[in-house]
Amino acid sequence: MSKFGSLYVEGDSFFHKMNPVVKTLMFIFWSITVFMYLDIRASLFLVALGSFLLYLSKIPYKIIKNLFLAVIIFNIINAIFIFIISPEFGTTLAGHKTVLIDLFGYQIYTESVMYVVVLSLKYMSLLPAAMIFIFTTYPSQFACSLNRIGIPYKFAYAFNLIFRYLPEVSIEFKTMAKAQAARGVTFGKDEPSFWRRVKNLFNIIIPLMNSALERIDAITVAMELRSFGKKRVRTWYNGVSFTWIDAMSLLIIITMFIFFIYIRCTLWKGFNYSLF
Repeated sequence: MSKFGSLYVEGDSFFHKMNPVVKTLMFIFWSITVFMYLDIRASLFLVALGSFLLYLSKIPYKIIKNLFLAVIIFNIINAIFIFIISPEFGTTLAGHKTVLIDLFGYQIYTESVMYVVVLSLKYMSLLPAAMIFIFTTYPSQFACSLNRIGIPYKFAYAFNLIFRYLPEVSIEFKTMAKAQAARGVTFGKDEPSFWRRVKNLFNIIIPLMNSALERIDAITVAMELRSFGKKRVRTWYNGVSFTWIDAMSLLIIITMFIFFIYIRCTLWKGFNYSLF
């Protein structure tokens, strides 16, 4: 969390200077492109391109490493559930079966394994764009930019509050966890019983939810006292002008999005796990 009390990370990269509206459209188009394909070639390309863009954003490694680890763990859990619930879904998409491993009658197919690989790459390719959008966008500037493109300022300000107060909830959670640990109540590796860990975790989550609701109520009262929402328009202290660099960036983003749609409709139409 930055000193501004948000997820924004200070920096001077190209993405930090980019207009928040352009970054929003980039994230939207990127997400559509990721879920539009079920082809390993597209997924690998998006992972490589996203990693390069993430490098250009100059976001510190210590901030993003835990997110990558979380996505990897999620992919492993997701793969396990896919093999348990629908082990032949990949073969259905491919239209044929190739036995890879036969374990006492339980067959694991190459198509199913590659389907899991492609799906995991899809989730991994979505992460860089999300991190660039979250960590290089200052909340007030983002809300101002949304309002300038026609979104009502009430909705824009709601996004501002989400970006600003989520880190505070995270800090409060850590504070409560440390306070509980000082009393001998933990939910980490120090507690051998899994169910006791879950119980101890709920003992933190419930007070945390109550605290968050109290904070929401306090913010609501403060905004009402300042007559928030009384007028149809409002001014903004923090705003980012739309430059020619933003215009060129948006043109490149739209061009690449159209190109990906063309490739999807003509060449890479369905499920494919072959590189050639």
